[in-house]
Formats: sequence, structure tokens, C-alpha cells
Amino acid sequence: MSTVTLPERKELLAEFPANGDALYEVVNGQYVELPPMSMLASFVASDLHVLMGYHVRQNQCGKAVSETVFILDRETDLRRRPDIAFVSKDRWPLDKPIPPTGECGLVPDLVVEVISPNDLFESIFEKIDEYFAYGVRQVWVVLPRTSEVVIFTAPGQFHKLSVGQDLDGGDIIPGFRLSLADLFKQPVAAEA
Repeated sequence: MSTVTLPERKELLAEFPANGDALYEVVNGQYVELPPMSMLASFVASDLHVLMGYHVRQNQCGKAVSETVFILDRETDLRRRPDIAFVSKDRWPLDKPIPPTGECGLVPDLVVEVISPNDLFESIFEKIDEYFAYGVRQVWVVLPRTSEVVIFTAPGQFHKLSVGQDLDGGDIIPGFRLSLADLFKQPVAAEA
């Protein structure tokens, strides 16, 4: 993870259209490049986003997005990029156009952080505190290596789900339900 000052950030951001692989956040005005996601985390995040997005679209309850930068605080220049986020139709009406460029100037209802080996727990807990401080209603921390999901309903208030249980959208994404066995299912190698 590298840190760059705010004046350098504008120059670097200008390069992003040419280099779509560079993912970043901005913390207190400091540009922070994010480490790449592991292959396992990427597959799990992609599957969860597709399944959540399908449900959200079919039920017209909001928008599910991946790798979107949300401006949490303009004054301190805090911009976070959760792996997946859900924004309800109450926060972003379905008929409101989506800008073709830029970052999102509202706070999502739900964020999902999918943990990779490069992620530091102190950084994840810092993000969780920030998300709740700015109005996120729930945070899901997905642990692909142990096939678990930790549901935070407030800082320090959480419960853990494991294979055999279901991930439930509750009142945030009504009707969304996903078996963790399905989410973390891995192909089995054929015997020779």
C-alpha cells in the first residue's frame, strides 16, 4: 500500500483512465493505492455481487455496485471503495440518472469487504468504524479462506455466520437470502 499527497493525487487520477487496474481510496486527503485482491476473494466477491445485483434489480429495491468510490466526508476528503455496496432506492431513487464519471457522493446502506491475505485487520476495523460514523447501516466482512461472514450492525456489534447458515439481507435488502455453502462452494477435483 502506498501513500501519496493530495497535490500528487490529481496527477495520478488523471492517469487512471489509461490504467484501469489502479484501485485507490483517499484517507484524510491522502491517496492510498489498494493492494490487489486474491483470486479466491475476487471469485467470491464477483459471485456475491452478481447474486445480490440480480436480486436487487428484480425487486427494484436499489442498486448493488462493486469497486465504487464513495465520498464519505468531503471536508476531510475521506473516500472509501468497498468491494461491494448496496444503495437503497430511498438513498438513490431508481429514476435518478447515474453519472457516467466520477465518484459517488452519497453513503451506501450496506458495504461488503471481502478479505484477502494482503488486508490488515486494523485497516478493516478502521473502515468499519468510518462506515458507521457516516451512516452505513450494516457491514458484511467476508472471509473466503474460512468460509465465514461477519455481520456488523454497529461498531463492536456483530455475529458470525458459517457454512450451513444463510446470509440474509434483512430489512436492508428485503428477500435477499444466500446459502453460505453456495457462496463458498469450490469445485472438487476429479479422482484419477
